[in-house]
Amino acid sequence: MTPEVLFFFNQNPEAIPLYTALEEKILSEMDDVSVKVSKTQISFSNRCNFAFVSFLPARKAKDRPETYITVTFGLGYRVDSPRIDGAVEPYPNRWTHHVLVSHIREIDGELMGWIREAAAFSAGKR
Repeated sequence: MTPEVLFFFNQNPEAIPLYTALEEKILSEMDDVSVKVSKTQISFSNRCNFAFVSFLPARKAKDRPETYITVTFGLGYRVDSPRIDGAVEPYPNRWTHHVLVSHIREIDGELMGWIREAAAFSAGKR
């Protein structure tokens, strides 16, 4: 784990295992992915950014677990799932989805399928 990632989780060290599990899956399942750490998020990209980890409060405080990460990804359509905590269309046919992850078991085939699809969608952008 890089010093930048550790610094990102400085205020939320209990969320590191969630991030580590997600990063390992993304890097093992997809080729040519780079990771960039900024002050407010960690970005995964191929040609363009396709997934992000942050502490975006995607749910009301009373509904958020104590430990979580918010996983954000973009697709060309809106995903209809109870797991999606928020979806916005910032540009026509470009939907940004937020999923709050509080357990490693939530980094499952469904979430990874959306992330793989987001990576393919990102790679095809012009």
